[in-house]
Amino acid sequence: MADQVLDIRDQRLIAALQCDGRLSAERAADVLGMSPRTVHRRWQALTADGTCRVIALPARPSAVGALLLRIRVLGARRDALAAALAARDDIPFIDLSASGDEILAVSLTRPGTRDHLVFRELPATRAVTSVSADTILHLFAEAADWRHDVLTPDERAALTPARPPTPPAPDQADQADRDILAALADDARAPAAAVAARTGRPESTVRRRIARLTATGLLRTHVVVDPRCLGLAIDANVLLRVAPDRLDDAGRALAAHPAVHGAFATTGTANLQAAVWMRDLADLYRFLSQDLAGLGVEAAETVIIGQAVKRPGTLPAPPRRPPA
Repeated sequence: MADQVLDIRDQRLIAALQCDGRLSAERAADVLGMSPRTVHRRWQALTADGTCRVIALPARPSAVGALLLRIRVLGARRDALAAALAARDDIPFIDLSASGDEILAVSLTRPGTRDHLVFRELPATRAVTSVSADTILHLFAEAADWRHDVLTPDERAALTPARPPTPPAPDQADQADRDILAALADDARAPAAAVAARTGRPESTVRRRIARLTATGLLRTHVVVDPRCLGLAIDANVLLRVAPDRLDDAGRALAAHPAVHGAFATTGTANLQAAVWMRDLADLYRFLSQDLAGLGVEAAETVIIGQAVKRPGTLPAPPRRPPA
């Protein structure tokens, strides 16, 4: 399905799941003006063929930080290194640049520590020619926050459940909650009866706890979908240098942009980074030349992504190899 753009009805149904991963067909039908039978049938088809999946995101302890890695590597060894990094649990994101000589990754680590991967393992790898590591100082938007821009503001508001003003601490979940969240990890839309069977807990208890986990924000869902199915063929990272007194405003503006699926304030020369999905290169050019205007941007570097090797909810697969 990656090379086939979905029709607008299916795109809107996927966008509805981004608002609420456990949204009922009846509620979606009421807001979107469809029949519940159509909504149920299309969701079933989209998930059955793997076009989209709804997963539950794990809670990340507040003590864990993240590094944005740029690894330049000899082309012949790029695939092997990317596969080795993808096998690590502490690296949730891996992309390959379209230029073919760079691996971009996110590495989870404790802030302020001498990271073993950055200081020892990667420099000792013969194929690696250089490594840069910038610490994420502030998260403005992450992948789970992104919403495909095919719903009206009123539709999105009607489909999005209320959330607490501050994120909950992971230690608010007891063992029963953790068991339920684990059961929902690969399929956040699993019915309470199925979760009860997996956890050995009464269905009424599971149903009540899922409602509470959702209301408190401990259950966070994420729709896994190839953006090319949504007509978004260009994946790029934009590295910006912004005046310090404009950094927060610029980061918030980027987070609100419909093309941005990740925005971070970082250490390094480029102190603000954004990950974007665009329909084509013309849209990317308009973003760089027009949408960034007025944000205090002093310099910008754009890296087009050639392949997403590993992202949340996707199984790490070896990078595509050119034909012999």
